[in-house]
Amino acid sequence: MSKLKVEKGASKVRRAPLKATIDGAVADDLALMCEWSENDTSYLVNLLLGFAIAQSEDFQKYKAERIASPMQESAKPGTGPSRKALGLSGVSASQEKGISA
Repeated sequence: MSKLKVEKGASKVRRAPLKATIDGAVADDLALMCEWSENDTSYLVNLLLGFAIAQSEDFQKYKAERIASPMQESAKPGTGPSRKALGLSGVSASQEKGISA
């Protein structure tokens, strides 16, 4: 299993809005991680999601199968995955229910 490495102050990423809710405890940890790493929330959420997706063997197998059979994708126009990133800024440690962005 690979390790997650958070670079301090490296929060320059391309962003696209996506509505999401994060549980309070996770939001608190995320806010603390932002403070510790000197990065913004969007950067860390993208980094954490990218790491989790890369670790999901079942999803990676599915993704490889989808790429290997492009005819299946072209048969259903407009249903391909869109590239989205979580745009969650202004994390408040006091938010009980999480964050909506």
